[in-house]
Order: sequence, then C-alpha cells, then structure tokens
Amino acid sequence: MATSRPQKRRGWRRGPAAANKPRLARPAAEGGGSLKLHKLLAQAGLGSRRDMEQWVSEGRVTVNGAPAHIGMRVAPGDIVEVGKRVVSWPQAAGLPRVLLYHKPDGEIATRDDPQGRPTVFDKLPRLRGARWLAVGRLDFNTGGLLVFTTSGELANRMTHPSFAVEREYAVRILGQLGAEHLARLGAGIALEDGMARCDLVEDKGGEGANRWYRIVLKEGRNRIVRRMFQALGFTVSRLMRTRFGILCLPPRLRRGQMEELRPTEVRRVITWLGLPAPAAAPGRFARAETRNRRRRSSAAR
Repeated sequence: MATSRPQKRRGWRRGPAAANKPRLARPAAEGGGSLKLHKLLAQAGLGSRRDMEQWVSEGRVTVNGAPAHIGMRVAPGDIVEVGKRVVSWPQAAGLPRVLLYHKPDGEIATRDDPQGRPTVFDKLPRLRGARWLAVGRLDFNTGGLLVFTTSGELANRMTHPSFAVEREYAVRILGQLGAEHLARLGAGIALEDGMARCDLVEDKGGEGANRWYRIVLKEGRNRIVRRMFQALGFTVSRLMRTRFGILCLPPRLRRGQMEELRPTEVRRVITWLGLPAPAAAPGRFARAETRNRRRRSSAAR
C-alpha cells in the first residue's frame, strides 16, 4: 500500500499582512509547544488577557485566515492577525520595554479624557507595532511612580490580586494616627468593595498639623489609600507612590520625567515575576553596547 510522503511546510514571504498569509488556512495547533491565543496577544502588548478575550469574542482576531475562538491555542507556525496587523510570536519579539514615569498631580492615567485634561500617555515615546500599557493607575490628584510596559503579561502579573505585589506610598495627612488607628490599618478596614489592610505603617514625622506616613499594601483598588484614611476620619493632603514591587521611584527622577529600564533590569523584573525570559532583540541598548565595545577595542590597540 502506498504511503503518503510528509509535505514540507510552505513558506511565505515577508511583506504586508495580506502577503504573509499561508496559501491554505489550517487549524491552529492544539498540543504541546503552543500558547493560549489571548496570552500571546497580551504578551505582544495589545492589552490585558481579559481585553484580548473580548477582542476574540468580537471577531477581531483571525488565526491562519479563519476567525479565532475563545480558548484557542496557537503555535509558532500559525499566523495570528488583529485587523491587518500580524502578531509576532513572543520568542521573536525580544524583551519587552519597561518605563518608569514620575507622575505629577493633575494628570489622568487613561488615554482619553472627555474633559480634555492632560494624560500620562501624552509624553511617552511613540512605539511601532506595540503600545504602552499602564501597570496599575494613579488617580488625578496622586503622584509618584507609574510603570509602563509593552508586555500585557508583565502588566497582568504586577497588578493581578493573586500575585499580591507590594505598593508603597508616602502619605501626608492632617492629624496624627493613634494606636487604635494603626491597629485598624493592620487588621483591616471594611470598605464598600471589601476589606482593605496595610502590611506596614511607619510614622515619618512632620510639622504642624501635617504628618507623613510610609505605608505598604498589596492591592491597588481605586483610591484605596484615600478611602482607608477617610474611614479613620483623616484627610489625605498629599499622596505619592514610591515603589511598585521591586521597582522604586528613582530619587533623581523629577515630576514629569521618565526613565526606561535597561535590558538587564528588564530581565531582573521578568525573573522576579516568574515569567519566561525571551531572547533580547537587538535594540538601541544593544547597539550602544556594541559601539562601546568597539571603541574600547580600538583604544586598546
């Protein structure tokens, strides 16, 4: 009985999205070596996993020319498209970019505002083939550390309640906390959306009626710090986030300034979060390091 010879995978040329499609659509891989579709889209920096599932359900995503479905898995050979954009497989995408921004008071942490107020996205560097995702938010009157990344997976790991990543704040209030207030902050305060507690509260001193406190908590619900102090009868007159996980607000970074992490620093964040580290794609940091090595080599000769 004749046996069929295995067919070689057809290749396709680089070029526009239409030219990148294989000649015959084939089903996405369902076995090992594959990745959940919504996870791939999140790692490409298109949004959170929940947002990506919504995109799939709305029919905005295709795999090998066919509409995608919730729960689908894809493999490196599959062609994933969102609209006319071909999404790169994570190994080819290289390291994500991570940006630290010192948010001043008076900026909102969303892309668009009906009132026309300045947003934190206005000053960010422009990207090609990706977009900046804010890791958590800070309200209009709160300043300090705001982290941006091009990786939806990294943003999800840092903000999802199940990972309990620490947030540290400097809080200035009118008045002084007593022993009973400290006990309530540590034990938990009932808010309208559930209990909230601080893992650390430290008195940092102050002058007059104002007092500064350093607090650490492991969640980032909307206005949670202000609401906790309000429940104790105190008004927060100043609030700044100084740390998010292992990322601290650099002292030299003034309000409105930003600083991008170097590849070694990004890898440290990825390792800390327990994410697989992709190979670093040649970028401006890699090119700069190559130039420096060449200069050192020339000087030695």
